[in-house]
Amino acid sequence: MRRLWGLLLALFLGGLGSLSACRGPLPGGDGAPRRTVAFVPLEEDVVNPERGFRYSLDDLIQQADPATLADFRARGTSLVYAYARLDPYREQDLPPEFLDGLRQALARVRAAGMKVILRFAYNLGPYPDPEPDASRERILAHIRQLTPTLRENADVIAWLHAGFIGAWGEWHSSTHGLDRDLEAKRAVLQALLEALPRDRSVLLRYPKDLRAFFPEPLTEERAFTGEDQARVGFHNDCFLSSDSDMGTYWPPETREEDQAYLAQTTRFVPVGGETCAPYPPLQACPVALEEMARLHFSELNLAYHPEVVEYWRREGCLEEIRKRLGYRLVLEEAELPQALVPGGALEVRVRLRNEGFAPPVNPRPLYLVLSGPQEVVFPLEQDPRRWYPGAHAFTARVPLPDGLPPGRYRLALWLPDPYPSLRDDPRYSLRFANQGVWDGARGWNVLGEVEVRERP
Repeated sequence: MRRLWGLLLALFLGGLGSLSACRGPLPGGDGAPRRTVAFVPLEEDVVNPERGFRYSLDDLIQQADPATLADFRARGTSLVYAYARLDPYREQDLPPEFLDGLRQALARVRAAGMKVILRFAYNLGPYPDPEPDASRERILAHIRQLTPTLRENADVIAWLHAGFIGAWGEWHSSTHGLDRDLEAKRAVLQALLEALPRDRSVLLRYPKDLRAFFPEPLTEERAFTGEDQARVGFHNDCFLSSDSDMGTYWPPETREEDQAYLAQTTRFVPVGGETCAPYPPLQACPVALEEMARLHFSELNLAYHPEVVEYWRREGCLEEIRKRLGYRLVLEEAELPQALVPGGALEVRVRLRNEGFAPPVNPRPLYLVLSGPQEVVFPLEQDPRRWYPGAHAFTARVPLPDGLPPGRYRLALWLPDPYPSLRDDPRYSLRFANQGVWDGARGWNVLGEVEVRERP
């Protein structure tokens, strides 16, 4: 009978966490009885910030209307890739009307609960004889003009493609020869890094440029420091589309060497892109999944190349790709107190795993929330960017206020966007891929419930 009452009490105290296992009281750091809650994973994809499949726009200012962005969000994407077209301004300053239009478009992205991967370009090809790009001097002048707008709207810029140079801003086929001028490319990259806040990254198209600027791969010690190399990622616009990915790795024999460099660096920086042509030898599901994992892909274009996307659907790996792009964080177990007293300590132990290809790549705080007759939010010293693919565990121990009212409280993990403009919008909070934990109104992941008792 005593064991039956113990089981009933554990089930009652389990709260909103999906309880699949339970054991007797465990000694906590304060000696209080404890219980273990085991969580049930979700099977489906979770729409989370700064990760996943995305759609594209050829002109952010003209095409990022509320209906289009709402449709993208409804299809299960949090990211949109978009060009900002500079074609009319190859030989002149950007007019105020352009800058106002850019601000308004970014405001619409914010209202839709999305973030944008942004690229500035003076043409959309064609290849091999594209329309003109601009001179180095003009590009740098335009970046100076764009700097205030980029900084003011960095909250909804997931990351920036280096852009500007050559066809599609893709750093090839420059009519001014800038793609063959390493110092010009270095100047553009440096200007973009200075234009953005230090918590935002710039992605380069070619491994050869990454390796020219930073000969040694990025290390974990230097990751997330805000220094230049820690803010430069990689985008592959012909992913798995030929032996060289259509010139991404050139000459093709450098592919393995370049990928060894990228495999280390991309553990800590954003990676994305799209396929550009069918090429079954590299696009077969086992090969594609292995390469996405090796290079830590956070996003891919779902609309292009349509034959490749359909091939993955037909071969049965599209949904796995959808779920694993970027991070997929799954709660496994949480050890919680049975009861608390005001002025005491709250200790929570959490085990989780990241089933995605990459960690969260932009800064994100982690809070422990105690919500009931009073709400208390405790910042935790955890950096989710270091939740790399695999298993993780952490312990949080925080002091409770002396005047905390007694009653029933929910315990939750909250990972909001760090920008004040987005902090309280649950669409920008990180959701764990578990059943029964998500509070969509608050953007919380609820671990369970606990009783706060009056002091004896």
